[in-house]
Amino acid sequence: MNELATQRAIESIKLFKEVLSQEELMLKDKVDAPLALEQIVGSSAALRRVLMHVAKVAPTDSTVLIKGETGTGKELIARAIHEASCRSGKSFVRVNCAAIPPSLIAAELFGHEKGAFTGAGQRRVGRFELADGGTIFLDEIGDVPAETQIALLRVLQEHEFERVGGTRPIVVDVRVIAATNRDLKSDMHSGRFRSDLFYRLDVFPIQVPALRERVEDIPLLVDCFIARHARKAGKRITNVQQYAVERLQRYQWPGNIRELQNVIERAVILSDDETLSFDAMWLHQTSELSFHQVAVVDSTADRERQRIESALAECKGRVYGPRGAASKLGMPRSTLETKIRALRINRYRFKLG
Repeated sequence: MNELATQRAIESIKLFKEVLSQEELMLKDKVDAPLALEQIVGSSAALRRVLMHVAKVAPTDSTVLIKGETGTGKELIARAIHEASCRSGKSFVRVNCAAIPPSLIAAELFGHEKGAFTGAGQRRVGRFELADGGTIFLDEIGDVPAETQIALLRVLQEHEFERVGGTRPIVVDVRVIAATNRDLKSDMHSGRFRSDLFYRLDVFPIQVPALRERVEDIPLLVDCFIARHARKAGKRITNVQQYAVERLQRYQWPGNIRELQNVIERAVILSDDETLSFDAMWLHQTSELSFHQVAVVDSTADRERQRIESALAECKGRVYGPRGAASKLGMPRSTLETKIRALRINRYRFKLG
């Protein structure tokens, strides 16, 4: 075997090992992750309509465009479609198009040949190759630059592409699910997004409702998030104040389900008993509330902050030990440290007092 053939064999082995390594990581994610349908919580008419669409389109190979605001659970819907399809035994490859620099997104999606650009020390497999036989989820599709949109159009039309720096077409069998929180029709009319690509993606659109459009699901979501985060924190929480739930249902939730989950996680961290409450100031629209509405909501965080700061002041900033604040407050050191971080208390200032 001459030197050139040896080098090619070494590169082929490296490529094969890379594919195996990435497939192993994706398989581990699949084994560790709970089923998407089990994570979709609610029984509202708006959510039932989405799930009906999922059930209809999943058995097909049609391209799906999932639309909705940030934090509504678009990736969960995409995973549910994949899991209910005949491709469920293959890879589900997620790409956050907004998180990849525009100059690198083509190489990330389609791979690259050795020397294709500065830093390309060896051939690399792209996400489309890794998704062969399975599903690729292109999140934030509206952020893909114009030159990459052309390559995506080719994949959708002809099921083939070329690696960056390559000349050989690579044929793949991949189902494409895309998602966006942008108005792609508006971007299309302004020239920011290709009209031919838009119509290739918009075969089966699914509009995921905002949380404010399914307020009847909020109590179920609250119970679900309490169970999840209380288990992680090693706490037992069995009750939620009714006015707190009603307050959550009145709020507009600009961050949708993700914002609700953050509020519940924070409340669980600060909880000292089996009843969950929260501070109205955590919600970003408190300026719209009347004085009476703010007054009736339990300001747990403020009272907790005062209690901890008072103990730290008496203990001169010491957290643990016989003379520490944890002992004075009657709570484990780890619990107190968690609350100090959550409330952003600077305990070191009390050492100077």
